[in-house]
Amino acid sequence: MIAASSVFGQTALSLPDAVAAALAGHPSLAAASARVRGAEARVDAARGGWLPHLNYQESWQRSNNPVFVFGALLTQHQFSEANFAIGPLNRPDALNNFQSLVTATQTVYDGRQIRTQVKTAELGKTMTSEEKRAAEMNVVAGVVRTYFAAELARSGWETAQEAVKSAEADLERAQNVFAAGMSTEADVLSIRVHLAAMQEQRIRRESDLQVALAALNEAMGKPLDETHQLSTPLAALSLVEAGGDFETKAAAERPEVRQAGLAMQIAETGVSGAKGALLPRVGVRAVFEADRQRFVNRGGANWFAGAFMEWNLFDGNSNRARIREASETMAAARKQQEQLDRGVRLQVRKAWADYHSARQRVDVTDAVIRAAEESLRIVKNRYENGLTPVTELLRSETAMLEARTRRLNALYDVRISAVGLYQAAGILTGDSDVLK
Repeated sequence: MIAASSVFGQTALSLPDAVAAALAGHPSLAAASARVRGAEARVDAARGGWLPHLNYQESWQRSNNPVFVFGALLTQHQFSEANFAIGPLNRPDALNNFQSLVTATQTVYDGRQIRTQVKTAELGKTMTSEEKRAAEMNVVAGVVRTYFAAELARSGWETAQEAVKSAEADLERAQNVFAAGMSTEADVLSIRVHLAAMQEQRIRRESDLQVALAALNEAMGKPLDETHQLSTPLAALSLVEAGGDFETKAAAERPEVRQAGLAMQIAETGVSGAKGALLPRVGVRAVFEADRQRFVNRGGANWFAGAFMEWNLFDGNSNRARIREASETMAAARKQQEQLDRGVRLQVRKAWADYHSARQRVDVTDAVIRAAEESLRIVKNRYENGLTPVTELLRSETAMLEARTRRLNALYDVRISAVGLYQAAGILTGDSDVLK
């Protein structure tokens, strides 16, 4: 009844469903998506350098400075013959000037600076996308680990439950043997101690199961108390591809490898941009100006347009130093890429070795369990007939429990190492075969 009530109303949750839920709603992926959108905004900001820049400026000045008054009257279109009088010309009354300026500037050529900024921003956006892909793989791997950890805890609880039932049967068997005068009370007490130990194991496994289920919810980005009925069994998995295939894929698909290549391109772009700073900058500018004695009237307007060129002929060799810096950054990025390639291949080989070892352990533990089951059957029969001591029975029971536990751990390691192998190769997604 307790078992039935614990699963009543729960929905079946397969491993692919758990991964899909995590990919759809995990906070870390929402943060990664926000970073990608931020990188896209940086690209748009860099591209804005190709468009004209339009500025509006409003200012107010008041002065009795003769030069200011003379010039302001001219720009306000309010100058008259009376203003040529020597007295007012030398000692004019204070004058207001409300000035409005609209300035438009268009860069025509800037030594590839804007193009460099745009390319760097685009490469940065791609790097951020790779960061998001790496985050997605981490989320998928985290869900797989916690999902099968919950399955392992559930299987461990069931194994402990079976061990309790077996110990209870052994206790009944020992009491019958004692009642028949074929053993001592010490045998019964030994079985009671063994039963208590198995009950303690069951309690621990039940606690482990509750924690594992909460960890699964956290990995999916769900409330910790949400309940599920896991439907993907903890079973062995066989991979078709060989280890070398994963190494080849890792060299092309790992987010870290791609990011290293992008860092190299950014460094190359930095060299190009530093060299472009030695070239002249050409642009055009147009200005519309309105000057008024009052904010809304008694004024005039004017405009002017022109072109400009700026060429930094000497800056203390700062630009050349930046070129050398960018070149060394590119050299460092190249060496880091080489080191990363070797490290990634090593990770793939270790992941493949872990998977292969776990597969072999499953085969070994299968044989051990069959032997332990047969041994326990024989020992139980011998004990009932008074042909073997209780210590042998307890040893066989313990060996049976250990064999089942080792097999469960081996199955768990197979699934986790398979996912780790796909992650090391950079090909782990929500649709990967290792999730089925």
